[in-house]
Amino acid sequence: MSHIAVIDIGKTNAKLALVNSVGLHEIAVITQPNHVVDSPPWPHFDLAGIWVFIQNGLAQFQKQYGIDAISVTTHGASIVLIGQNGEAFPMLDYEYSAVNSLSDNYAQLRADFSQTGSPHLPNGLNIGAQLHWMLTTDPMIRRHLASIVTYPQYWGYLLTGERASDFTSLGCHSDLWNPYARDFATTLDALGLRSCFAPVRRPDEILGEVKPALAQKLGLPAHLPVMVGIHDSNASLYPHLLSQSGSFSVVSSGTWTIAMAINGSKLALDPDRDSLINVNALGHPVPTARFMGGREFDLIQKGRIYAPTKSDEQSVLEKGIFLLPAIEAATGPFQGRMTTWSVTKRSAGEESVALSFYLALMTRTCLDLIGARGPVIVEGPFANNDEYLRMLSALSPDGLLTSVSHTGTSIGAAMLCLPQHKQAATAQTYACKDEPALQAYGAAWRLAVESGL
Repeated sequence: MSHIAVIDIGKTNAKLALVNSVGLHEIAVITQPNHVVDSPPWPHFDLAGIWVFIQNGLAQFQKQYGIDAISVTTHGASIVLIGQNGEAFPMLDYEYSAVNSLSDNYAQLRADFSQTGSPHLPNGLNIGAQLHWMLTTDPMIRRHLASIVTYPQYWGYLLTGERASDFTSLGCHSDLWNPYARDFATTLDALGLRSCFAPVRRPDEILGEVKPALAQKLGLPAHLPVMVGIHDSNASLYPHLLSQSGSFSVVSSGTWTIAMAINGSKLALDPDRDSLINVNALGHPVPTARFMGGREFDLIQKGRIYAPTKSDEQSVLEKGIFLLPAIEAATGPFQGRMTTWSVTKRSAGEESVALSFYLALMTRTCLDLIGARGPVIVEGPFANNDEYLRMLSALSPDGLLTSVSHTGTSIGAAMLCLPQHKQAATAQTYACKDEPALQAYGAAWRLAVESGL
C-alpha cells in the first residue's frame, strides 16, 4: 500500500491529501474554503459542494499517482442525520447561537461531567445540544430519521454505503459518550436516540470498499478500501501514540488549539475552563484543554502579512506589550473575559509578536490545566511560528518538539491504514535555549491575567 488519499475536513478548510506510506509524507495537497451556508432550515455546511471537491480530487490523484486506500478525518462537534431515503439533513454549524435558546431544557437531559468528560459548551459545541435543538425545532425530523453518523463516517458512507460512528468523534465533548465505560452516555437515552446511532467502530477498521459505480465514475481501482476514520485532533495525536513513550503532550493547532496530555499528572479537570476528556484512537481517555487559537490569530492579524522583526520583539519585551485574554471569549480557559492590550499605541509588527506570545502563553495555560508532563510536541501551523515556539519552549522545561509533517492530521489519518508497528520519526527537537527575558515576560503576563480575574 503506497498511496493513501486522506479526506481532511477542517472547520475553515476542506483538504484532500495524498500520503506516501513510505516515509509518511504528503505527495500532494489540494484545498478549498469550508463555507457555512446561511439559509434555512439553519446555518449549515455545504456538504454537496465538499462532496464534489472530494470526488474531483480523488479522480485527479488516481490519474496522476494512483490510490491504494482512502482514510478520513474531520473536525469534531459534528454529526450528520440520514433520512429514510438515504439523504442527509442539512448539517448544523456548531457555532450557531440559536442553539442556546434551549440550553436550560437540554441541561435537564445531559449527563454529568463526571460521566462524559464533556463540559457544557455554548452554541452547538455539544452534539447532544445540537440534536435536542434540531428535534425540538423540527419534530418532523424524528419521523423521517433513519440513522445518525459522526462526521468522518459521513464521507465514508457516501463512498461505501456503509454507516458507522467512531469513538474519537463521539468522545469529542459530545455529551453522548462515556469514555470510561466505552459506551454511550445516558444523554442519548434521554434524547431517545440510542437506536438511531450507527454502530461505533474503531477508527483503524476498514469501513468498506468504494461502491463499484462510484469507482468506475472516478476511475478508481476496484475494491478500494475506505477506513472508518477519525476526529482530526486525534489524528494529530495518533502518530505520537505509536512512536513516543512515557509522558508527553501534543498541541494540535488549527482553527482550534488543542492540548492533549499523555501520562500526565492526575488533576481534576475544570469544565468551566474548557478542560475536558477526549478519546484517542486506541479508545483511551485523554485529558484535554483548548482555545480557538487559529481563529484568534486571524482576528488580530486581520489579513496582514505576518513578518515581525527582531526589533519588534525587543520592543514588545522592553515595553511590556501584552495581549490579554480572551479574544474568543465563549471558549478556552478564560471564558467571559474581554481582550485588552496593555499598551495603547502599537505597531503592526509589535502586535504580531505580542499575539504569538499570547498564543504560546494560552497554550502553556492549557497544558498546565491538564497536568502535562514531558516534552511538548507542536502540530499544525503554529509549528512554523518561531515567536510562538520560542515562548512556549522557554516555558516548557522538558523540551519542545515540532511535527515533521506540515499536515499532521493527514499523516495520522493515513497511518490508520497501516499496521500499528509501522512507526516513523514523527517529531524533531526544536533548537532552543534558556531565554530569561521570555520567561520574565511570561511571568508578567500571567500576573497581569491573574490581576484581572
